[in-house]
Amino acid sequence: MQAIENDRSSLIESEHDYILNTYKRLPIVIDKAVGCRVIDINGNEYLDFLAGIAVNALGHSHPRIINAVQEQIFRYMHVSNYFYQDTQIKLAQNLCRMSGFSKVFFTNSGTEATEAAIKLIRRWGLKNKKTNILAFSGGFHGRTYGALSIMDKPRYKDTMGPFLPNTQVIPLNDIETLMSSVNSDTAGVVLEFIQGEGGISILTPEFVEMLMELKSVHNFLLIADEVQCGIGRSGRLFAFEHWNIRPDVIIMAKGMGGGLPLGGLLVDENLSDIWETGMHGTTYGGNAVACATGMVVLEELESGLMEHVQSMGEYFRRELEKIHATNPKKVLQVRGLGLMCGLLLSFDAGLLVNALLERKAIANAASGNVLRMVPPLIVGKTEINEFVTILQKALDSIDIQ
Repeated sequence: MQAIENDRSSLIESEHDYILNTYKRLPIVIDKAVGCRVIDINGNEYLDFLAGIAVNALGHSHPRIINAVQEQIFRYMHVSNYFYQDTQIKLAQNLCRMSGFSKVFFTNSGTEATEAAIKLIRRWGLKNKKTNILAFSGGFHGRTYGALSIMDKPRYKDTMGPFLPNTQVIPLNDIETLMSSVNSDTAGVVLEFIQGEGGISILTPEFVEMLMELKSVHNFLLIADEVQCGIGRSGRLFAFEHWNIRPDVIIMAKGMGGGLPLGGLLVDENLSDIWETGMHGTTYGGNAVACATGMVVLEELESGLMEHVQSMGEYFRRELEKIHATNPKKVLQVRGLGLMCGLLLSFDAGLLVNALLERKAIANAASGNVLRMVPPLIVGKTEINEFVTILQKALDSIDIQ
């Protein structure tokens, strides 16, 4: 056991020595993971309600994901977008069929998809003599320069810049500011219908209604960032469906690849010819192996998984409301849709994250005082009950005097 602990300490020290200091990692070294659980090199088993930050939609080591990877690797791994690839084309067909949108552009990640969306807005804006891009406080759209330009978190921006011009970030759900900010020069509005990093904050119906009214008046592109809340996470294919609206562009990633790097844009028919050959591209985007796992995710969603998410999401929220009722001074609010859940706390959520970790459960903090819980979409009542029991014990251990 001492040798294993030495290995753990050595690996953590080596990470400090050789990898740039950009992550605040949990102090565990993962050895393997199955279903809703991860196991460290010491053999400790953790209940995973983070799922790689909403990436492992089908849990860890799902047999269909593994089989899809193996089958595709035996055919080929990478050939670039100089060639037609059946796996990529079939995934695009299914995405368009299921969403009702017209065409896809594949990327490797959410931030790449955001950059593509910003370029698309600028291209459309140039044609329509519009320049401004509007986004909302608390939003998270990635770490690249374009994405940072439409975010307002000081920790990500204060020591960098200058950022893209003609971008503006305004308060979320503030109808008056929205009305005064949108005008005839607005080219695009980028928003998450459920903010992840922003603390599982949800758009109000009144705000969305006004946004759509302004869109009809000023004719701008509406870009739904569904990187975290999409691909079944909310109980529907995309979260915006809960508001009965239709954006012009959907940004996708995270759960889309079932654990492999895969993202993309879905565009409506009015934008299907916005780009000409060579205007945008990617070497790895739409990689065949990632597209193969993406196909599995979509097939599972169509085979009852979204209904399962709705059922388990409702059950989880009921259990979290009990936690809220039992701990009113510590838990101020239950937030979320489907299996994208949050607890607004009266204290730093990092304290609860650490208390959970000590009890072998994993979640993370968002927006300072919100506990974010985004378990694999396959989670069942057994895992939810186990997590809620651990959560109560973790809350009991925290003194907020």
